[in-house]
Amino acid sequence: MCGIVGYMGFRQAYPIVIKGLRRLEYRGYDSAGIAIYDNQALKIYKNKGKVDDLEAIIPDEFRLGHLAIGHTRWATHGEPNQVNAHPHANAEATISVIHNGIIENYQTLKSELINRGYAFKSETDTEVLVHLIEDVLKNQQCSLKEAVRLALNEVTGAYAICVISSLHPGEMIGARKGSPLLLGLGENEFFLASDASPLVEYTKKIIYLNEFEIVELKSNGDFQIFSLENDIISPYIQELSIKLEMIEKGGFDFFMHKEIYEQPKSILDSVRGRIDANLGIIKLAGLEEYRNKLLNSKRIIIMACGTSWHAALIAEYLIEDLARINVEVEYASEFRYRNPVLYPEDVIIAISQSGETADTLAAIDMAKQKGCLILGVCNVVGSSIPRASDAGCYTHAGPEIGVASTKAFTAQLSVLTLMALWLADQKGTLTKQKITEILVQLEGLPDKIQEILPDLDLQTQEIAKDFYESKNFLFLGRGYNFPSALEGALKLKEISYIHAEGYPAAEMKHGPIALIDEQMPVVFVANNMSLKDKLVSNMQEVAARKGKIISISIENETEIKNLSTHFIALPEIHEVLTPILSAIPMQLLAYHIALLRGCNVDQPRNLAKSVTVE
Repeated sequence: MCGIVGYMGFRQAYPIVIKGLRRLEYRGYDSAGIAIYDNQALKIYKNKGKVDDLEAIIPDEFRLGHLAIGHTRWATHGEPNQVNAHPHANAEATISVIHNGIIENYQTLKSELINRGYAFKSETDTEVLVHLIEDVLKNQQCSLKEAVRLALNEVTGAYAICVISSLHPGEMIGARKGSPLLLGLGENEFFLASDASPLVEYTKKIIYLNEFEIVELKSNGDFQIFSLENDIISPYIQELSIKLEMIEKGGFDFFMHKEIYEQPKSILDSVRGRIDANLGIIKLAGLEEYRNKLLNSKRIIIMACGTSWHAALIAEYLIEDLARINVEVEYASEFRYRNPVLYPEDVIIAISQSGETADTLAAIDMAKQKGCLILGVCNVVGSSIPRASDAGCYTHAGPEIGVASTKAFTAQLSVLTLMALWLADQKGTLTKQKITEILVQLEGLPDKIQEILPDLDLQTQEIAKDFYESKNFLFLGRGYNFPSALEGALKLKEISYIHAEGYPAAEMKHGPIALIDEQMPVVFVANNMSLKDKLVSNMQEVAARKGKIISISIENETEIKNLSTHFIALPEIHEVLTPILSAIPMQLLAYHIALLRGCNVDQPRNLAKSVTVE
């Protein structure tokens, strides 16, 4: 969940690393640090707060050097402060380490190292790595790479690390297990980073390090990748597909706002080339090889966390409704610690924006051991979950920098809708006419969203003025839009810090109705018209108790509008597509409420974009 970046080459390292940290700041922003080798010694600067706070304390004269590592932190062990910030170094400041992950046996290792005479300055688990490496170098005549390898063999847990040393000035070492690490290859220069965003400006050639791999980089342009057992690995070099403009704000004040406006394109890109809407044809090449197993499966288990879990719940409605296959949805974080009943005939769908979610990866590993078919639905090409899956579909949403997921969520829903329709087509549970009808509407959805976005933006901005001081919110929906209500509540609490809960509207009478008074805003996600009468009944119950109703429904729906304090109109669309459309006004409402409350919507407190630790 932290961001790490390293550079070694012919350029000045400082501006590359600092720029890289800014692009990784969505991964963690409670402290930041940098270590620079200036051809004589390591200079280490750290500070609590954001990258701007770090840059403010670094003197210009100490920004020179061609080797540097940097870190932006999301704290796991030890409070966010200057001492606990990375990089960490040994007492002589000859070895420096940055780390993303958790060392689970750090207390045992720390006690052993203290007994050997090593002193610890921080409360972090990472500091044990520095002293482990130092201990190996002191007691064995070996390279820096070998010292890192032997030290990591003592470690239990997850890590992506970058190591430099003034004793080995022509080297930089990276390693990963459970946390992502990418190697960028330039002309006689190397880049290490948690994701591709710091690399895209400088190189298109990247290598995704696999589990238990170590890379040794040398200033002469040589590099080699090893396993923890010291076997040499032949790397697979990939071409980076993202472009620099994708990770810039493009005139918007916040990435979240930009990414909301990018949804017409991200939805279109997620379905483009996969459908011929007018003929009712769906082509999902990733599923074709496993067609028989998918069609014969009696059960699909979908695993995800956070917003992706809400997409999974909607996928449950989609697949059961359209393809008539039993679906179970699991929090990956709970699934991995249960003793679940799994059969080789089961199909697992793992959903993750980043493709690096630690709990989802662990759940995949458990299912693979039982012989299940693993399908991944991810946004990041080459990330860990696609590589651990047998097949699947990329969402093609493009880089999502804002911590609160917006375009990745609707892209996931678009792809999951296609998967459900493909299954229905293959099983014959839907007529070609019905499939064609849905595909035509899905293909036309980006244009509809593009058309209504400016009005929705202005409307939600006005609604936000009435409710930004509220202490609580309730989000209610039925059927396909019950999970939408959960997602709307999550968006609001993520970025505005208002307590919000999502419920099935029918469950309101089983408890939440006790909270409703004239101070309680209630958002009804009510654009799925098959359940209109039931939703209207629930609205009347809220209105009778003087609750403030914000309804999201279809244009020209007068009955719902008359019951509402505020009414947000959406175009009418097939019911299975309503969650994609209803997500957008809730994203905008959360965004504008957060702005009025003075919150940093891109970097909400205590949150990081990619949860790569438990």
